[in-house]
Amino acid sequence: MLLCCTYFQLIARFFVAHCEPAAIHFAATNPPTPRPPMHDGRTTRDDLKMDLRVSRKTVQQGTFDKLKDAILAGVFQPGDRLVETDLCGQLGVSRASLREALRSLQSERLIDFIPNRGPQIPVLTWKEAEDIYELRALLEGEAAARCASSIGDDDIAKLATTVQTLRRVVRTNDSHDKLKCATAFYDVLLRNCGNEMVRQTLQGLHARINFLRAKSMSLPGRTKASYEEMNALYLAIKDRDPKAARKIAQQHVHNAREAAREAFKDEQPANQA
Repeated sequence: MLLCCTYFQLIARFFVAHCEPAAIHFAATNPPTPRPPMHDGRTTRDDLKMDLRVSRKTVQQGTFDKLKDAILAGVFQPGDRLVETDLCGQLGVSRASLREALRSLQSERLIDFIPNRGPQIPVLTWKEAEDIYELRALLEGEAAARCASSIGDDDIAKLATTVQTLRRVVRTNDSHDKLKCATAFYDVLLRNCGNEMVRQTLQGLHARINFLRAKSMSLPGRTKASYEEMNALYLAIKDRDPKAARKIAQQHVHNAREAAREAFKDEQPANQA
């Protein structure tokens, strides 16, 4: 009996000497995670619920966004094939996620599926580009005039922010940021044009318009000129002047077309080689 008591005493002394300081150190260096706040001060099971499922759409959307940015930035040139094996390795995604992204790119007409060749970047002819610019001049002129008549103060402030951002981008000359600013500007403009068919038509051309924007803005000095034109358009909209807004918007498209024409000319010898 005496031996048993002595045994337990030794265990107790060992715990005090070794385990208790370790426990105190752990508690000091690992404070308890605070519980979610409650309306009545108590935590219920509902407060601890969270969705642990991993969405496949997240991977697919990320794959789509990366490829779209690469296409619009000119990483893939017209006529280039998109080889699935190579893209899966570069993007670190499964073939299923890649194919879903490719279908989305096809729906935006950013790629074509060619029999016996697979997906490739479509070749846009200058005639097709001219047709797009002609349609843009008509629709964007109308949209700008309508926008100037109906836009609210909050969206005018958004246009101002976008124009200021574009001014900074002129100095950095970042191709992706250029397209991002132009897209943001026209998103606000079209949202306030009051004609859903005009908005949908131009959004359906969005990918090809951005492709042409990338070409036109690649010319030296075009980004600065584009900023000045978009700033003038913003000021006309801010002044609620539909007539001026229409004229400036159409002139902006005309200037972009001429810049794109020069870019197409510069590529022609390489394409013919």
